[in-house]
Amino acid sequence: MNTMSKLSRKDLYSLEEYSEIRDEFRARVIAHKKNRRLDLGENVVLFFEDRLVMHYQVQEMLKAEKIFDAEGIQEELDAYNPLIPDGTNWKATLMIQYADVAERQQMLLKLVGIENRIWIRVNDMEKVYAIADEDLERTTEEKTSAVHFLRFELTPSMIAEIHKGGQIAAGVDHENYPATVDRVADNVVRSLASDLHSIQ
Repeated sequence: MNTMSKLSRKDLYSLEEYSEIRDEFRARVIAHKKNRRLDLGENVVLFFEDRLVMHYQVQEMLKAEKIFDAEGIQEELDAYNPLIPDGTNWKATLMIQYADVAERQQMLLKLVGIENRIWIRVNDMEKVYAIADEDLERTTEEKTSAVHFLRFELTPSMIAEIHKGGQIAAGVDHENYPATVDRVADNVVRSLASDLHSIQ
């Protein structure tokens, strides 16, 4: 199974099939997602998306909305397929999390533009800054959103280094929220490497 191929209707379980395997499938996805989370400081988290995670999201939406007609299923596929990596990139959901609602509202005013200041670096190569919110604009001049969708586009040489076991650093270059992770955990790097084509 190509982990980068988009989902189609034939990949999905029927509502009846899904109800039978849901607990097992959900447990597998939860375990998988542990290797796809990257905390940037205390309040910003990246959740790297992939085919398995999107498959689960689609199945959950179909179940919740009781969708079984072809048009409705295709709408869900069209919504979630763009979040599956293409073999040269990583795709992530950026979450800005503050437990206190008032503090969160205040920080969203201070963090305008943060989605464009998230970076990843392979070894000592150039930083790759995220391309944010290609589907729709989530920031106004006054405040940012608590959720953004990001794409990190990598060069062939970066991909080659990752497959050789290169180190990944990540961070945020925003004046009101500077954060750096000097070395992303090995389990996360291994999981992210599987999103990328092998460079011949």
